[in-house]
Amino acid sequence: MTEIDTPPADRPNEDLNAPQDTAPETRTDSEVLHLDEYGEYLLHSPREILAVLRQVVTQGDLVTLYFNSGKDFLLTTLLAINEEEILLDKGSSEEMNRRAVSADKIFCVTRHAKVKLQFILTGVREVMLDGRSVFAAALPVTLLRLQRREYFRLNTPINRPLVCHIPLQHEDGTVEVFPRNVVDISIGGIAIQTDGIDFTPEQVFGGCNLELPEIGVLHITLMVRNLYEVPLRNGHLSKRAGCKFVDLPPPAQNMIQRYIVRIERERKARESGLA
Repeated sequence: MTEIDTPPADRPNEDLNAPQDTAPETRTDSEVLHLDEYGEYLLHSPREILAVLRQVVTQGDLVTLYFNSGKDFLLTTLLAINEEEILLDKGSSEEMNRRAVSADKIFCVTRHAKVKLQFILTGVREVMLDGRSVFAAALPVTLLRLQRREYFRLNTPINRPLVCHIPLQHEDGTVEVFPRNVVDISIGGIAIQTDGIDFTPEQVFGGCNLELPEIGVLHITLMVRNLYEVPLRNGHLSKRAGCKFVDLPPPAQNMIQRYIVRIERERKARESGLA
C-alpha cells in the first residue's frame, strides 16, 4: 500500500446508498477519499499509526470496510492491535465476510473524536480469537487522519514575514542555520519555504527558532509532513514544506494563538477602514 493508491471514490454518491443483494448492513456517512489529495494528513510512522488505532479500539468506533471497487461493504469494529497485526470483528453477512477475505485490498473508514480516519488493509485472513473467527491483517502502512478544522491556519503577512531558523548539519559535522520564511501558521504547525534545502517527509529538525514579532521567540522541533510546490506570478515554482510541531508546550501554543489573534485583528481593521 502506498499513499497514491486510488480508492473507489469517483462513483456517484447514490451508488453508495444503493440497495445490496446480500444480507443488510447499515451504511454510515463515511466517504472514501483519494489519499493522494490529502498527503499532508497522512501518517507514515508505525508508532503514530499504532497510537491512533489503539484509541479506535478503546472507544469501539464503528469502521466501514469498502472492497471490490466499492461494490461491497460491511460494518465492523477493531478488536485488538499490536506492532504487526490488526484484528477486526466480522460483519453480520457471511457472504460479505467471504468477499472481504478474497478482496485484494480493503478501504477502512471511521471517525474518532470527530476526526476522519482512513486506511487500507491487504491480505485479510481469518484467525481465531477467544474461540471465534475474526479478521486479521498487517498493520496499515499509512493512515489518513483528516483534521482540517482542528486548528485555524493563518496566512502570514507578506510585508512582515515570520522567519524560522532551521539548523542543518553538514556531512563534516558542522551546523549551518538557514532562515526560511513561514507562509502559514497554526497551533499545529507551519508551512515554510524550502528553496535551497532538501527536505524529506518524516524528517525531524530540533533546535529551530521561530520569531513571532512583538511576542517572542519560540524554540521548537519540527517534523516534515509533506512537500509541495506553489506557482509564482513570475512563472517560477516555490518549494514548500508542511511541518508539524513536535511536543509543543502550552506556553508556546498560547504565544502562537496571541500572534494569530493579533494579525487577524489588524487585518479586519484594515478591511473596515479603521487602520
